[in-house]
Amino acid sequence: MIIKDRIKEIIENSLKSALQDGKMDGGSFPPVKVEYPREEKFGDYSTPIALESARIIRRSPIDIGNILKDYIEESDLIEKIEVVKPGFINIFLSLEFLFHNMMTIIEQRGNYGKSKKEYSKRINIEFVSANPTGPLNIVSARAAAIGDTLANLLIASGDSVEREFYINDYGNQFYLLGKSVLLRYKELSGESVVFPEDGYHGEYIKDIAKYLKENYYEKIESYDNLDALIQFIAMKAVEFNVKGQRGDLERFNIKFDRWFSERTLHDDNKVEKTLRYLESIDVIYVEDGKKIFRSTDFGDDKDRVVVRDDGRATYFLADIAYHMDKIDRGYDLLIDIWGPDHHGYISRLAGAMKAVRFESDRFRVLIAQQVNLMMNGEVTRMSKRQGKFSTMSELIDEIGVDVARYFFIMRSMDSHLDFDLVIAKRQSSENPVFYLQYAHARICSIFREATKRGVEYLPSESRIDFLDYSRVIALLKYLAKFPEEVSDAAYNFEPHRMAVYLLKLAKLYHKFYTEHRILSDEVEKSITYLSLCDCVRIVLKNGLQLLGITAPERM
Repeated sequence: MIIKDRIKEIIENSLKSALQDGKMDGGSFPPVKVEYPREEKFGDYSTPIALESARIIRRSPIDIGNILKDYIEESDLIEKIEVVKPGFINIFLSLEFLFHNMMTIIEQRGNYGKSKKEYSKRINIEFVSANPTGPLNIVSARAAAIGDTLANLLIASGDSVEREFYINDYGNQFYLLGKSVLLRYKELSGESVVFPEDGYHGEYIKDIAKYLKENYYEKIESYDNLDALIQFIAMKAVEFNVKGQRGDLERFNIKFDRWFSERTLHDDNKVEKTLRYLESIDVIYVEDGKKIFRSTDFGDDKDRVVVRDDGRATYFLADIAYHMDKIDRGYDLLIDIWGPDHHGYISRLAGAMKAVRFESDRFRVLIAQQVNLMMNGEVTRMSKRQGKFSTMSELIDEIGVDVARYFFIMRSMDSHLDFDLVIAKRQSSENPVFYLQYAHARICSIFREATKRGVEYLPSESRIDFLDYSRVIALLKYLAKFPEEVSDAAYNFEPHRMAVYLLKLAKLYHKFYTEHRILSDEVEKSITYLSLCDCVRIVLKNGLQLLGITAPERM
């Protein structure tokens, strides 16, 4: 149950009942909002409906609140209502509901937090999409963790999601990759070469050249056309790099449903077809031999070239074609997650989506901001030669998948992330991943101890009167919020909210643990507290799974 939705429904029904009973006049009301109060003393939820309705029905907000109060309090969900100036209705959850919800968590277990929608969306989320010119770096790793977690949240919220990786295997960068590998290949053959400054200088280029020499020597030596040879080498280099990227991502607990090749857009003539379509709807004009998209008509700061004066399509035109291909596949929502250097690209592509009449609320671009690796309070340069980190794979080797994923997710993607390597490597409560996993493992150890003591865990024998303590009620209320936290994180595209929620849950549990003895001579009390511990364990595990992180039973 998403409590905010249930409270909204209760308030809407209260408005209808008040009208039917003649307590209030008027036929229409503003949409009901349910919010979290700024402080706990103002309740668990709050609504400004009385304040926002006052002008419509010409009654004071306090009068409206007091009328609605009697109806709202009829629900078993609610303990009490407070109507406060200037017209807020503050709502407190009942212990009876919280007890019932505790039993619901135990019953649903792995399904707790998941919800269904009357109208499920089919969503495409494209993320990472790093150039296939080398290994994935740590910015790509952040996008990977964010994108995969967001996909998990959207699925848990009732939508259908397909993860997609776009392979840029066409154009200048593709050709330059092939040229760079060819020169390293010649070096391996003993030739003296002049390596261009704009070439790819990484050590991995030598690894690719060695791989090609070992596996495609006869094929490479058979070419007598240099351009065709470079294209072949570039294609094999991309295959080599994409295989490595795919392996790194799978190691990072990420599997894509589709790996989409940019080259197929050109081979299938979809780039040319896209141009013809844009021309047919009169959003293209010609200037100085170039074909230009009227992106200023759709919110961009200047018009954008789609075909150069030499007839070559720009990357922008290919990108429009790619997104039209997505549209043709019938998705209800397209989500792109890009790196920080692509921020200025949003308006032009969003303009293109408007031009082809794809509604603006069905296309979202999210930016995963820069990552700074920190060591002892200072930014550390990424240098493989110096034993520091330059790739996602190297970072995982050093700190592990769980820690890497959590640290990449724990801050809003809109903010720069200072990734503290010292804390990430610590096996202590300073490390939030250790803190979370330790909470789960501690609960598992309590159940093992209960078994040793002969305490049979029968949740149905839990008693509500053992839960009537402030620390326990606070924990129960926070557990009850989990489904709406999942829903809100998905709806607002804010996966970091789940990381924040879990950390607070673990802190609330540790406070409860230090104040209350779980296993005692009182069997029913022990069972009640074991039920509460089980709920925390379930929610921690479910939340960690959404983050792509393991929940160990022993540490």
